[in-house]
Amino acid sequence: MLLKLHIQNYAIIDDLSIDFSNNLNIITGETGAGKSILMGALGLILGERADSTVLQQKEKKCVVEGFFNHENKSAVKQFLLDNDLDAEDELVIRREIAVNGKSRAFINDTPVNVNQLKGLSSLLVDLHQQFDTLELGDADFQREVLDALAGNGELLQQYATVFNQYIKTKKELQDLQAQQTAANASFDYNKFLFDELEEAGLKENELEELDAELKLLSNAENVKQQLGSIYFELKESEQPVVQQLKSLQNKLYSLEQYHASIEGLNKRLQSAQIELQDIADELEQINDGVQYSAERIQLVNDKISAGYKLLKKHSVQSTNELLVIKENLQLKLNDVLNIGEAITQKENLTKQLLQQCEQLAKTILSNRNKTIKPFTEKVNALLKQVGMPNAQIKIELKPVELNLFGSDAIEFLFDANKSNRFEPLRKVASGGELSRLMLCIKSLVAQKLQLPTLIFDEIDTGISGEAAKQVGNIMKELSKGHQLISITHQPQIAAKANAHYFVYKAIKGDKIITSVKLLNNDERITAIAQMLSGEKPTAAALQNAREMVSN
Repeated sequence: MLLKLHIQNYAIIDDLSIDFSNNLNIITGETGAGKSILMGALGLILGERADSTVLQQKEKKCVVEGFFNHENKSAVKQFLLDNDLDAEDELVIRREIAVNGKSRAFINDTPVNVNQLKGLSSLLVDLHQQFDTLELGDADFQREVLDALAGNGELLQQYATVFNQYIKTKKELQDLQAQQTAANASFDYNKFLFDELEEAGLKENELEELDAELKLLSNAENVKQQLGSIYFELKESEQPVVQQLKSLQNKLYSLEQYHASIEGLNKRLQSAQIELQDIADELEQINDGVQYSAERIQLVNDKISAGYKLLKKHSVQSTNELLVIKENLQLKLNDVLNIGEAITQKENLTKQLLQQCEQLAKTILSNRNKTIKPFTEKVNALLKQVGMPNAQIKIELKPVELNLFGSDAIEFLFDANKSNRFEPLRKVASGGELSRLMLCIKSLVAQKLQLPTLIFDEIDTGISGEAAKQVGNIMKELSKGHQLISITHQPQIAAKANAHYFVYKAIKGDKIITSVKLLNNDERITAIAQMLSGEKPTAAALQNAREMVSN
């Protein structure tokens, strides 16, 4: 709701503030007094183009401020949250035009760009001017109107949740299928590599151990000869080393009584003799185990050769690295099989979600179809009341691919002259016709949609008398729950105002400026009488004005 509009240094407005009513605000005044200038200034805070030509005093900047209350509008609060703006109950939108023509915009004193300004203001103010491309021609608004009347709100939320799940699952399925395609392309090669490593049958550190074994086998005769020689010297020669140590130990034993240190030395000699005895026994075992085998040498050579080829092929240095590669190949092969299972699961889930979407979309469509006839009948009846007796509206639903809002596209069609040739609204309706049509439609959905402040600039173009009275009645009824601001030349509409503002020109110093006055009851009667009969209203006109205001 627009609480207040403050304008400084705009066209012929010097400094002007208007405090608006919560309900129906009517603005009247003589032609050229500045009513359209008010709309132009309001357009600045709605994001319209600005330049320095609007400056009344070229050396001062222009400032337009709108003060809004948005406490009941969740869409506004979400916008402020999404754009990191202060979410206070009173919202101040300000537009400044510097003397050089540069423009700046602010929301609650935070600088914003024009797109942000337009985004927020569209949630706060719905301005209907002649020749505008109006919201009524917008497919989103048409859908919102029909769904509001059809009571599709909760159903659409449920559908949107399922549809988003469907889109997400479908994307995941496509990703899996792409992975499978890529995996299949390399599956055969990876299988070949894996089978090659599997056939090699390598164990941990095997190539390194085989290399050591080959060295031993290749030198088996020399090794056996040397080992046998050492064993012989230790245990089997004429004077074996082990036996000599035993003899020396006996000699030291006989000397232990003469020196305290000899006992310790003798024990060490005994330990050495035992150790050499063990060494000799182990050398014998090793010697017995070393056997030259040409067949074994060939077998080891073959395996080492095959292993070294694999090392070179995979650019690694050890058996264990080959085993890691084999394990990774196994995982890749398993992944291909697992992707197939995952794809089957995703396909089933995607199919289930699609069926749910189609069923919900079918119900949504059914509700829309049920709503079309009573809605168009009411709108067409209202159109006759507001001076458009030959105008008709029709709604078409066309099947489209499933989207976030169902399975059909909604199009409002209009025939202004009973020609039975219905065309999209944006193509055939004039500005005044669209404004009145919008008023009729919004009066029907006012209780079901969160409407912003509705502003009608000369909605009465081309009508008078009873039609103007009916427009006023509709606006009055609509304003019981929503704020309306309207510029009008029709006394029948002005008489319905909760707050009546009169725009006039005044002389300030050597300048002509636009001023606005909130009329009291007597001033309203006079202003309406002047609209009926001229600048000097007759007694009959004054009486007529009193009756119009009292009704």
